[in-house]
Amino acid sequence: MSEYSLVVDEAQDGSRLDALLSVTFEISRTKVASDIDAGSVLVNDKLALKSHRVATGDKVVYNPIIKAAINPADQVTKIPILFADEDVVVIDKPVGVAVHASPGWEGPTVTASIADLGHRISTSGAPERQGIVHRLDVGTSGVMVVAKSELAYESLKDQFRDRTVKKIYHALVQGHPDPSKGTIDAPIDRHPQENYKYAVVNGGKDSVTHYETIEAFAGASLLKIELETGRTHQIRVHMAAIKHPCVGDSMYGADPKLAGKLELHRQWLHATQLTFRHPKTGQDVTFNSAYPQDLTLSLTRIAEAYQ
Repeated sequence: MSEYSLVVDEAQDGSRLDALLSVTFEISRTKVASDIDAGSVLVNDKLALKSHRVATGDKVVYNPIIKAAINPADQVTKIPILFADEDVVVIDKPVGVAVHASPGWEGPTVTASIADLGHRISTSGAPERQGIVHRLDVGTSGVMVVAKSELAYESLKDQFRDRTVKKIYHALVQGHPDPSKGTIDAPIDRHPQENYKYAVVNGGKDSVTHYETIEAFAGASLLKIELETGRTHQIRVHMAAIKHPCVGDSMYGADPKLAGKLELHRQWLHATQLTFRHPKTGQDVTFNSAYPQDLTLSLTRIAEAYQ
């Protein structure tokens, strides 16, 4: 596991150290807090507490502590199952759960949690992400599908590649996009300076996001977003690129003070609906996910604050 470093920008000013590192590098907050307590994080070449509030210009260096072995029980959590048959399992992914194991992540994963429930997962794909045909970020909740059979894996991979899967998200973003309904067509690739981030980059991968405003609040808007493509961090990157980052998304320039007022500890982004062709029946199937409690409460708070 390599060293992580960042220089705090204005949008991250005032963020808690543990929360900032967890969101920025997609490492569980429990893991980050433990490493900070063990002295593996320096702020301006000095040890800091996990509750430390960073300031613009601070240089943060983080050397994650590598465990000799990960306890399999640590990677299992309760995941709601929306549907399951011999070919697919559709889940309502909670926030704070990675889709699959990866370097630096020691918390719960979708693959381990599904297996713990007794579901066989397709053996197709790379060993650490067998059965995975699409992803949701650790800090994003909502509906996703995992392939159980080899037939399902090939069919779903083709559907995502051919852009026939309908993916609907809701996002609370800062400000009010103008126009209130539109399309962002801008290529995405790795950030040229910060390799843990993505950005709109000339020559990047074709990326298309459609959005429309559901409700406008003072200082924020609730959007319905449909992805035509499925790039890593696509919604977060595109909304930041038009100066309307997802509320709570400090990695991409959101105001931490607004997230603090709403008691929100991650980006406000939820996968609300997924429609795909069932690999065996050939019929379109649609699954929906309601907002989890933290997102519902933050919406209530922003509505009440600006009445």
